[in-house]
Amino acid sequence: MPLALAALLLACGEGEPPAKRGAAAGWSVHASDPGGRRYSPLDEITTRNVAQLRQVWEYHTGDRYEASLGKRNHAFQATPILVGDALYFCTPRSRVVSLDAETGAERWVFDPQVDLSLGYYNLNCRGVAVWHDASAPVDSDCATRILVATADARLVALDARRGTRCAGFGKGGEVEFFRDVAMQERSEYGISSPPIVVGDAVVLGSSVAENRRADMPSGKVHAFDARTGAPRWTWDPIPPDPTLHTGAANVWSLGSADPERDLVFLPTSSPSPDFYGGLRPGDVRDADSVVALRASTGERVWSFQTVHHDLWDYDVGSQPVLLDFPTPGGAVPAVAQATKTGNLFFLDRATGSPLVPVEERPVPASHVPGERAAATQPFPSWPPPLAPQGLRPDQAWGLTPWDRGRCRDLIASLRSEGVFTPPSFDGSVIFPGTAGGSNWGSVAWDPERGLLVANTSRIANTIRLARRDEPRESPKSVADLAVAEMAGTPYVAYFGVLLSPWGIPCNPPPWGALEALDLAGRRVAWEVPFGTTGDLAPLGIAMRWGTPGMGGPIVTRGGLVFIGAAMDSRLRAFDVTTGEELWSAKLPAGGQATPMTYRVRDGGRQFVVIAAGGHTQMRTRLGDSLVAFALPE
Repeated sequence: MPLALAALLLACGEGEPPAKRGAAAGWSVHASDPGGRRYSPLDEITTRNVAQLRQVWEYHTGDRYEASLGKRNHAFQATPILVGDALYFCTPRSRVVSLDAETGAERWVFDPQVDLSLGYYNLNCRGVAVWHDASAPVDSDCATRILVATADARLVALDARRGTRCAGFGKGGEVEFFRDVAMQERSEYGISSPPIVVGDAVVLGSSVAENRRADMPSGKVHAFDARTGAPRWTWDPIPPDPTLHTGAANVWSLGSADPERDLVFLPTSSPSPDFYGGLRPGDVRDADSVVALRASTGERVWSFQTVHHDLWDYDVGSQPVLLDFPTPGGAVPAVAQATKTGNLFFLDRATGSPLVPVEERPVPASHVPGERAAATQPFPSWPPPLAPQGLRPDQAWGLTPWDRGRCRDLIASLRSEGVFTPPSFDGSVIFPGTAGGSNWGSVAWDPERGLLVANTSRIANTIRLARRDEPRESPKSVADLAVAEMAGTPYVAYFGVLLSPWGIPCNPPPWGALEALDLAGRRVAWEVPFGTTGDLAPLGIAMRWGTPGMGGPIVTRGGLVFIGAAMDSRLRAFDVTTGEELWSAKLPAGGQATPMTYRVRDGGRQFVVIAAGGHTQMRTRLGDSLVAFALPE
């Protein structure tokens, strides 16, 4: 277009339209609403103007990783919530921060004084929750409470205005519910995800250390009274059974709620230990499941198991997402459950029955003495897996014929018979790996366009069992990175990532992908590689091969998908209808968190914020920033 014509069109109002600012729109729950949809009605930022998005403020929490913390998982994965004109979030060490939502100015900080010397398995806090006391005067102390579950398994209630403890809650404003948990060490039990608030009930899962021994602490779910902190109920995913020597099956990830139905939906993990199930025969009915409980009583309403007799650490890490599922007979209230295996299940919200047929297919048997793998596993008839399942030698990938050949030989030396190949003495390929497929970031639902957006990781792992009485080995290759002790069992497990001698994944890229499903049309609307090698490759060469990601997408009425998550420390915006990447910004550290968006007041600006603090296990750049973006004034 000639320059003069372009100038004329702009002068006549035919160019970029001005951004429209509408009503205030909040984000008062970790995933935008109790059902976890990760959707915002805001449309000031659109596909036409998102390229103008700029950073407007940055806040430093002061919680940075230190070498003295050792090899523990330290990650800043919090998603703030908006209450009134304030943002609230927690740091890796469970400190709670309140900021002015428009300026980023600090209002208060509360430190629960987590004792780091106890060596907690996770130093990670994904968010906080809010509760409003309907019986208290609006301006009274603790009428609005911020609830945080700490790394050392305490539930603390704070006054939202001042950040002080709510004196009438528990003992001195907190409940130490770890005291009711049988554990050998304090370091093996904590909390990493925000509480679920339904009415006056506060529901909490737990984070249990993996693979230390067979009889890890129970994965019981607890509920407390939001006003007093008094216990209301507990639910155990592993019922008492003298034949089962196991623990865990805990809810470490994000749960969802349907307040009108008085239901909470909980994703449970694998029973302990992950890679040998000889001491926990059978399926352990409510492990690796999405479970619906009555929020007021803890009564188990229904359960759907996504993996039988888990031997792969395929726990249900993704938050259940509540949506209306289109069927020929009309929309049905549903639960969409993404999984690490890449399988995506759509279940009737009231009954747990599949809304898309699920087939039990035969899977490989175990050759390990004492182990009896499940004979079948559930597979939905639609959609196709969100990530590739299984890896053959002829699918090996490499930069050159030499490293591709080494990968081909490595895969051929291992047992690799599809997604549910059991662990073995020679070593087995697990693909998708133990991080997914889909992990805790889950999926986002666009109710106006009928699109479900998913972020998936696509890296293969290896598992090799060895008898406990055999001499311990040094890693035989780059595929052996860690040892799972699994005390109390006959075996230890060598766990690793399937890499070439050059440290590059042996499976073909993309190693991370973003895709959208059209539920009404029963089709994949689009799929694109997600992330580049810019922070991983020598000289910062940014190949669009995708990377594994931790964190979820959000969707806006403005037609955008915002997501961090990838290992190249960027926040991106995609067109939700086409998958085209429209904008990205470099973050000061890894963005392994789910972003959020909000407008504080009518006519105000739309902000997009994300935690950028990195993730030690993913080896992304570490920091302590919460970063906000907006269009120019």
